Amino acid sequence: MTEHIVRPDGAPPVNGYSHAVAFSGPMVVVSGQVPVDAAGRLVGEGDSEAQIRQIYANLDTALKAAGSGLDHVVKLTVFLTDLADLDTFRRVRDEHQNAARPPACSLVQVAGLVNPAFRAEVEAWAVIPPAS
Repeated sequence: MTEHIVRPDGAPPVNGYSHAVAFSGPMVVVSGQVPVDAAGRLVGEGDSEAQIRQIYANLDTALKAAGSGLDHVVKLTVFLTDLADLDTFRRVRDEHQNAARPPACSLVQVAGLVNPAFRAEVEAWAVIPPAS
């Protein structure tokens, strides 16, 4: 069971996230994903869109390996080194999530990530749906 409470009465407006998500059942927690491909190479040096697309590809791969998927994400934590990349993040995010059932989300600007060339990192919590 997953219930996305996008905007409860009395809560401020949202932009692509739910104020709360209630869920039960098995879940998976995905470590922060960075813009590195399967060979360990940086993708999109200096290009926030390419980096965020690679991050979502990595999230998708990790979630599928755990028996879940991007449609089952209940919480995202996003780290950006430059808030000028926020609109790009939102645009790419919106391509990968159901706008009617967005996950809860926190977004933080950070001074830097483990590799100075990384512009973003995203971690996720997701429900593992029952086998059909």
